[in-house]
Amino acid sequence: MDRLKLISGNSNPELALKMAKEIGNELCDVTVDRFPDGEIYVHIKENVRGDEVFAVQSVSPPVNENLMELLLMIDALKRASAGHIAAVVPYYGYARQDRKQTGRVPISAKLVANMITTAGADRVLTIDLHTGQIQGFFDIPVDNLRSDPVFAAYYEEKLGKDRSDWVVVSPDVGGAKRARKVAQKLNLNLAIVEKKRDPHDKEAEVMNLIGDVENRSCIIVDDLISTGGTLVKVARSLVDRGCSRVESVCTHGLFSEDALEKIEKSPIERITVTDTIANERAREREFVEYISVGKLFAKTIKRIYENKSVSTIFPHS
Repeated sequence: MDRLKLISGNSNPELALKMAKEIGNELCDVTVDRFPDGEIYVHIKENVRGDEVFAVQSVSPPVNENLMELLLMIDALKRASAGHIAAVVPYYGYARQDRKQTGRVPISAKLVANMITTAGADRVLTIDLHTGQIQGFFDIPVDNLRSDPVFAAYYEEKLGKDRSDWVVVSPDVGGAKRARKVAQKLNLNLAIVEKKRDPHDKEAEVMNLIGDVENRSCIIVDDLISTGGTLVKVARSLVDRGCSRVESVCTHGLFSEDALEKIEKSPIERITVTDTIANERAREREFVEYISVGKLFAKTIKRIYENKSVSTIFPHS
């Protein structure tokens, strides 16, 4: 794969290295630094003319810094005559601002899509967008990978064959499809939490539970943990309804504000997240476990490079 190259910004170089290792390439030599006044400086230090280049950068905290790094890397590649530029964005920041929920507010997810396209990206590769409609904000191809095969494989190994007392829980109706796929792969029952959210409140109120969790061990499956407030409310609601044990698995672990402290004091015994976001504070906590999506991204990148179908990685279930 001589014409395939990967470059990485500063948001998550460890994940980029895992992708490169799986592909069998080394990361392209690039400097992403700061001038004394804080402006970002990007220098691609090797020839990429005519190459298929995948720029790996999560738009995670510090969000605006990492977004600007991504845009400048894409622009540098475009001006260096790269043949094809794919923005690999494991975590797509601003995704929760995908609609106007009140007057006189931006649709930030759409603006970010415009910026990535204008910078020169030919394709976007990400995983578990907060809402699937964001794919329609782009006028270039978007591959939105799914985390459910990764979650199912993890729990299949962890729980073994005797897992009849476990149940998969979706923390809201919107995430039921993801949780259902995990439940189907593990041959487990599914429960769904119904909740409502005040647009002026960060946390949602648990209204109802569809399914039986009494004397069962629960796995809450979600796409994003930010402040952790809603997740903790859901966990407590499950315990109130007779659940004997609560774990959670999530794609993107932001762990904003005092999320880790909230979760540590909650009924949640363990939380597992993927490595789309680098968070050293979370890695130091014993109750937080990481699983990598590097292999999944590498497999997808190779298929894109070889002009093969990506959807075959995720057979319909």
